Amino acid sequence: MSTHAPAPLGLYIHWPYCVRICPYCDFNVYKAKGADSAALVDALIADMARWRAVTGPRTLASIHFGGGTPSLMEARDIARILETAETLWGLAPEAELGLEANPAERSCLADIVSAGINRLSVGMQSLDDAALARLGRDHDARAGLEALEIARSLVARVSADLIYAREDQSLDGWKGELSTVLALGIDHLSAYQLTIEDGTAFARQVKRGTLVPPPEDLAADMFTATQDLTRAAGLEAYEISNHARADAHRSRHNRLYWTGGDWIGIGPGAHGRIGSHAGGGRIVHAAPMRPADYIAASQQPLSELEHLSALEEAQERVLMGLRIAEGLDRTRLKSLTGHDVDEEAAASLLADGLIAMDASGVRLTTQGRLYADRVANLLAP
Repeated sequence: MSTHAPAPLGLYIHWPYCVRICPYCDFNVYKAKGADSAALVDALIADMARWRAVTGPRTLASIHFGGGTPSLMEARDIARILETAETLWGLAPEAELGLEANPAERSCLADIVSAGINRLSVGMQSLDDAALARLGRDHDARAGLEALEIARSLVARVSADLIYAREDQSLDGWKGELSTVLALGIDHLSAYQLTIEDGTAFARQVKRGTLVPPPEDLAADMFTATQDLTRAAGLEAYEISNHARADAHRSRHNRLYWTGGDWIGIGPGAHGRIGSHAGGGRIVHAAPMRPADYIAASQQPLSELEHLSALEEAQERVLMGLRIAEGLDRTRLKSLTGHDVDEEAAASLLADGLIAMDASGVRLTTQGRLYADRVANLLAP
């Protein structure tokens, strides 16, 4: 019998409600007005108990509240979920308990932290009021800065989240916004390039010609400027969009995704990936999308769980593993899935300077991070 302790586990809680739906968002979100929040919290608790029966005794390395707008949750509900998770699984020492906070709820941050949250991601998105209005945000730049200041006064681990490559945004404008935030001495920054996702209001505007995204070369210049400015401020680019002053400030929960760790996803539309104790492959799960359907399903036994094939698992591990600075561990990929990167595909990417590779691993170069979509499929067919 093996004496190895079970691997750490992550828990993701999806809170789908928002005061308003941002036009660039393609997440599973719904208007908060009229929502039955109490019923959803009860469903989350019930769902956690169902998943404890599947995972067996594990230790939670991280819990992350995403959405939607989880800062709309009542602090008592956050505390209840955290307490239930600790009872069901237990928390690792210094477990990361994170939440995505909207600046409009900045007055609630102290209560949220009192409920047990120890890492806050502040969705500032921009320091340009006109841009924030265009992005559909319900706060202005001043509120974003205030929220960041409050968060930093409450917890040691805080991320400032920004969006660049917006319509009509100049390179100098982005440098100015970014420099202002970096000058505050933050320890973590998430800088996301705006992408136009199918099904969003922005996608419909692009089709009508009422929104014109910046040209690709300008977006690339903004990405390069982001690397230069964050590096100069002492924040290392440890993932394509994420920068941290030191390892202690990196997102531990997101690292579970990027390194192919195990996590449970609860809440409407949440996804999860966990290993199978029976050795039958990696369990993949997606919860019902609509809140009402999710609430109803939480009262039923879990339906038959699906498993990824070895190739599907390998494809996911390549896609996620290439996002981080250290890249993909080829030895681990082969031992877990039996698959390796395709040498012919890799040779072309090597020649273009998009990847660096040896027998043990493969990683994106700085240039490769600009064109990560070209590197998505490195597996042999």
